[in-house]
Amino acid sequence: MRIGFLMDPLEDVRVDHDSTFALMLECQRRGIQVRELRQEWLWLAGGKVRSRMRTVSVQRKAGSHFRVVTDVDAPLSDLDVIFLRKDPPVDVEFLRATQLLELAPGPLWINYPAGLRAANEKLFALRFPDLVPPTLVAREIAQLRRFIDEQGGDGVIKPLDGCGGQGVVRVRRGDPNASALLEMATEGGRIPVMAQAYLPAVREGDKRVVVLGGEPIGAVLRVPPPGELRANFATGGSPAAAPITARDREICRRLAPHLDALGLWLVGIDVIGSKLTEVNVTSPTGLVEIDALIGESLEAKVIDFALRRAGLRRARAAGM
Repeated sequence: MRIGFLMDPLEDVRVDHDSTFALMLECQRRGIQVRELRQEWLWLAGGKVRSRMRTVSVQRKAGSHFRVVTDVDAPLSDLDVIFLRKDPPVDVEFLRATQLLELAPGPLWINYPAGLRAANEKLFALRFPDLVPPTLVAREIAQLRRFIDEQGGDGVIKPLDGCGGQGVVRVRRGDPNASALLEMATEGGRIPVMAQAYLPAVREGDKRVVVLGGEPIGAVLRVPPPGELRANFATGGSPAAAPITARDREICRRLAPHLDALGLWLVGIDVIGSKLTEVNVTSPTGLVEIDALIGESLEAKVIDFALRRAGLRRARAAGM
């Protein structure tokens, strides 16, 4: 069994936080060969998609967390499963990589390339308007200001293709910097952004729910540091225990058939209070923090799921 991880450079991962690294460790624990890939290593010739692949040995020891066992060029069909976990931005290079991957039948993708293209992490949630806070997507500054006024003069602006809380700002009526913030966010009205009503519940935390095959398997409350709007771990948020509530399950039930249709098996939904704010599909995090809080291994559940799905694919291909 060989499992590949198409990801950002392994050299740069945070071993005490990175969910992709946790999945690699779990594969290694089971004796599964672990291979690292990057989107810039993909290429096609003779009708076959190939990539540079580094077979690696990993350990949770910062500074010496991996060792390259072999460094080869191989077809993607050599792999049984490929976890596609390249961080945003979802730019042209990212989209081309997903298109190239689709020319390589064989491995099970988690998540499917077409699904990654279809499900913008900010916009996908807007398919369920009754689940999300009041939202506007626009680039015109006057329109954004009117929306913020309609929300009681308090709103949050998010870039559509960012991650880790980058570029998220709170804009309030009467703030002398409001126009400047909107100009910077939209690059002077050239690019659209998402504006949402400010949710006071964010002061208590932004809940990340990890969803596998449409079912919630764990949750963590990301609590923002004092004086900070954003609760993402990348911006200093701290983890706190969080139950999976009836509301969380309701949201997952609503999303499940849509996620399944797109092959989005492993996602992370963000919930503030009772409102769905994002559906993270590219490289959802939270596994390590949830493990530490509940004393379980979510990555073991993910690998069990991947092996089961890969086994079903092989059985169907063999006509069993």
